[in-house]
Amino acid sequence: MSSFDALGFPTSRNEDWKYTSLEPLAAQNFASANGEAKNLRGGEIFARSMIDPEAPRLVFINGRYSAPLSDVGKSQGDVAIQSLAEFIKRNDRSVAAQLGRYAKPQGQAFTALNTAFLDDGAVISIPANRRVEQPIYLGFVSTAPSQPVVSYPRTLILLGTDSEAKIVESYLGINGSAYFCNAVTELVGDAGAVVEHVRLQQECDDGFHIGTLAANLARGCHLTAHALSLSGGLVRNNVHVILNGEGAACVLNGLYLADGKQHIDNFTEIEHARPRASSLELYKGILGGSAHGVFNGKIIVHKDAQKSDARQTNKNLLLSANAMVNTKPQLEIYADDVKCSHGSTIGQIDADAMFYLRSRGLDIEQARSMLSFAFASDVVGRIKIASLRERLDEYLVGRFGRW
Repeated sequence: MSSFDALGFPTSRNEDWKYTSLEPLAAQNFASANGEAKNLRGGEIFARSMIDPEAPRLVFINGRYSAPLSDVGKSQGDVAIQSLAEFIKRNDRSVAAQLGRYAKPQGQAFTALNTAFLDDGAVISIPANRRVEQPIYLGFVSTAPSQPVVSYPRTLILLGTDSEAKIVESYLGINGSAYFCNAVTELVGDAGAVVEHVRLQQECDDGFHIGTLAANLARGCHLTAHALSLSGGLVRNNVHVILNGEGAACVLNGLYLADGKQHIDNFTEIEHARPRASSLELYKGILGGSAHGVFNGKIIVHKDAQKSDARQTNKNLLLSANAMVNTKPQLEIYADDVKCSHGSTIGQIDADAMFYLRSRGLDIEQARSMLSFAFASDVVGRIKIASLRERLDEYLVGRFGRW
């Protein structure tokens, strides 16, 4: 709390928050959500949050663990998939040694706020040389039927040497009053670990969501992280990856869709701290109505990170005259033997492509929907979890059909 008090809410004078105003958030009076919300059905939650009911899962309602909706199965063996509150109760030393070590409260106001109120969340620990076949789902549901509420979910993901796993974090808002979900995830990959991480966010129009992913990758570790923001009143996604071992690699894929007066801000930072590390980043946005999108991608190549290979691309599609995007790709290079590139584009649907589809018998809405789907599926198609990819395709077809 001392860190948060010293920092306060970021303002537009902070370069990293230049295009995002937090005044609507600061004006709210949020209460803590005590107890589990009633009248929530598991089937509806699983369907809307795209959770596979046959896969191991932990579900949280307003940041609190829900045992009736969770099921980690009986075949996980030495893989730990549990509520963070249980680890805290038994004072687990392995978790205590890692928690808060990578997502640091100093300098990050919302990480400080999450840490100050930390009391529950998820812990996933994969031992060395263990390959988990099924994806693991973490469902975080926010609902405020009577008054604005706030939740602070915390996730800790630990991957042992040469382990492999697929993890999906799904954030879903249920209609009601305004709410605020301030989520922080710490991911630690030991040497040779391979992990695919998906962060799927579907908040309500009255929902505020600020999420942080802090990842630390050791020698030869490979992270593929997908950030999918499909809705929300005011959304900010922070991604900070440190390639902290020789040959470490990360792939960041992002898709953000906004309509009406929604505001979605993506801030990514990749640090090349050791030699021969590689990073590949592709973020795409589709905006309609009076929506506002922000992309700020920063790549830092430190002095000792020779032979680094870093590529970054941001592409934006505007479907209306009032939609707006601010994009700022950045490179900070302190080494002299590297391959680095970055670029950004903003535009509307290609007129020639529209003409081609219209000449084949499609009307304007059908042609626009098809081209928008193709633009978005470039990101969705990179997800290796087949069942989730299929659900996302179905969602996008319906979404663009109504847009």
